[in-house]
Amino acid sequence: MDIHSFTIPSLVNSQAKKFGDKLALVSDQNSFSYSQVDEFSSIIASNLVSLGLAKGDRVAIWAPNMNEWVLAAIGIHKAAGVLVPINTRMKGKEAAYILNNSEAKIIFSVREFLDIDYFSLIQEEDLPYLKTKIVLDDVLAQEDQLPFNSLLQKKEHPLPEISPSDIADIIFTSGTTGKPKGVMTTHEQNIKVFEYWSRYVGLNHDDRYLVVNPFFHTFGYKAGWLASIMRGAIIYPSPVFDADKIIETIDQHKISMLPGPPTLYQSILTSSKLKQFDISSLRLGVTGAASIPVQLIRDMKERLGFEVIITAYGLTESTGVVTMCSPNDDYETIATTSGCAIADVEVKCINQDNEEVSAGEPGEILVRGYNITQGYFNNPEATKEAIDTEGWLHTGDIGILDENGYIKITDRSKDMFIVGGFNAYPAEIENILCDHPAISQAAVIGIEDERMGEVAKAFVILKPNQSLEKDSLVQWSKENMANYKVPREIVFVEELPTNAAGKVMKYLLKEVS
Repeated sequence: MDIHSFTIPSLVNSQAKKFGDKLALVSDQNSFSYSQVDEFSSIIASNLVSLGLAKGDRVAIWAPNMNEWVLAAIGIHKAAGVLVPINTRMKGKEAAYILNNSEAKIIFSVREFLDIDYFSLIQEEDLPYLKTKIVLDDVLAQEDQLPFNSLLQKKEHPLPEISPSDIADIIFTSGTTGKPKGVMTTHEQNIKVFEYWSRYVGLNHDDRYLVVNPFFHTFGYKAGWLASIMRGAIIYPSPVFDADKIIETIDQHKISMLPGPPTLYQSILTSSKLKQFDISSLRLGVTGAASIPVQLIRDMKERLGFEVIITAYGLTESTGVVTMCSPNDDYETIATTSGCAIADVEVKCINQDNEEVSAGEPGEILVRGYNITQGYFNNPEATKEAIDTEGWLHTGDIGILDENGYIKITDRSKDMFIVGGFNAYPAEIENILCDHPAISQAAVIGIEDERMGEVAKAFVILKPNQSLEKDSLVQWSKENMANYKVPREIVFVEELPTNAAGKVMKYLLKEVS
């Protein structure tokens, strides 16, 4: 059977027949085999149908990475529901916006995570569509809540037919450019994109995959547990980002697959635990960002022992993937580009007049192919604005395509600022700053300047046991970048504010400027 004709439920069933009692999900609390994942998710689906879930109804999951998250998600899919993940960093009003915007009828959440009862956060919110609350963690459910275990009691409700073209999930954008929008993706798109992705990176049934990227994000959900099930790997959900704990887990479980943002690997490299534990099992690493120091890729290979490191570029609207580097690319290419378009996907860059630019010239990145979203849920205006009549998705990202089709992401168009008439791209400045031997990370924003309009301000993290004076860094910058790019203000910080996907939240830096 062609895998592209699968749905997520039929994929899970097929892998259960193939791998049977092999472990699929492993955590400190419990473990499930491939057969059990298939069996329990079917029981959950029957219970959801008995609760009144109809085909196409939306069901939210607002919880950290845990085995129950995966079982619930597959159960939703088997009941022909549409999965709506919610960011665990959101507060009550933010979560309520997504629940109401998606018209979710059911929510799975937790009562104890980092001392937060998530149900209490939405207790005072007006949620007209929400009918049922289900407690995922092993905490006593309150009067208006159902314990997750109650969904594991067998029910004989027939499950609806599901086709590859059915919507599988609605993932809301981060809302950095306005209100979050719900991105719709089908079963077929998820299967096709991540069958390619997982095969391309070399993931296989012998791998042990530590999923640090949050399940509410495409990277943790689709490139995480879904890709693992596709290849028959063992999934180890990690609920919090803790470099020391990650190192211990790699040693304990012989983890071989560890994707994540550059900050993940930088934290491991600077951890005092690194020399105390054996991490030689590491084999595959996948990362991505506009700015990655070449030294980080070198350290991942030579100090952390990764055999394969791939950088990639994607966005929620592209089912998570647009371009990927080749495992055979050199350090410089892996660090400074995000590879070329995946099979059957087109990429081009255009200028402000909607004209395609020449190779080597910066422009807005446009993407077209089978991976492009079905649109924004209940938002045809935003869909029309993002996807033109020829099927091109306008990403809002600025990049440079070289003559070999490799893309270099220079910035989000919204982050660009103009210094005395020159366009300045923060990621380009950050990349240069990270070449300084004393600098570990940098984030750059544009701030108002009476004479130049705007100028660069840099927030800098130094490497351990390194010191640097502001004047010295300004002088170094003048020697290594065009004058209009040189930061006029520099702040040394211990850490940068990042979201759960590891991306620096620039708007928070702007608030303190």
